[in-house]
Amino acid sequence: MKLVIISVLVVLSMVQVIVKPIEAFNCAEIAMKVTSCAPFVIGSAVQPSPECCNGVKQLKAMMVTKNDKREICNCLKIAASAYPKLKDAAIAALPAKCGAPLPFTISKNMNCNTLNP
Repeated sequence: MKLVIISVLVVLSMVQVIVKPIEAFNCAEIAMKVTSCAPFVIGSAVQPSPECCNGVKQLKAMMVTKNDKREICNCLKIAASAYPKLKDAAIAALPAKCGAPLPFTISKNMNCNTLNP
């Protein structure tokens, strides 16, 4: 499991450098904030851990501008796509379970270009 997470982080880092080399945050940083959510989103834990929820709350706090929301949304979409065992209902419920609802529903198929301000 750790090897998969490290591989995802490396890929996210490379994608971010290729797409936008200068940002206030990058996809690897975003992925690190939710790495501890893996047991919940794949169904091996019934509740997200405190560390997971702390990361989700940090992400919510980072969403200051519409562009921030879009970038974080795209990073989460990439991260979600990297987990083949991801439970759609679990990842969609994650922000609410952590008390940090996001302005979008996390999924492998979310459209980050249609976010409202």
